[in-house]
Amino acid sequence: QVQLVESGGGLVQTGGSLRLSCAASGRTFSTSAVGWFRQAPGKGREIVAAISWGWSGFDTYYSDSVRGRFTISRDSAKNMLYLQMNSLKPEDTAVYYCNTGESSRRREEGRYEDDYWGQGTQVTVSS
Repeated sequence: QVQLVESGGGLVQTGGSLRLSCAASGRTFSTSAVGWFRQAPGKGREIVAAISWGWSGFDTYYSDSVRGRFTISRDSAKNMLYLQMNSLKPEDTAVYYCNTGESSRRREEGRYEDDYWGQGTQVTVSS
């Protein structure tokens, strides 16, 4: 059984930084598509960043809204996924979810058999 547990969320001022972590069990992150999504109040769940296999190896994807500010990374030895968030803005406020599986591969949340989510961690950026 695949389990994902996020941590690292919190309250931060505009311009600050946070590092989210996702611990996985039951799946090897090094060979799986992995990603971070977020959901703001009243909105759908959107892709933030993802790592997946591509033609030339692993591809890293960032949404336009976070590119240049956020960095996704993983530690294969520890089976951990991270999201370093810098220069945070109030519009980054959301619940952040770790994902492994088809949603990360397709870079879009969907109903897939091979798809696993963490419980989410709240990130709040004050202005």
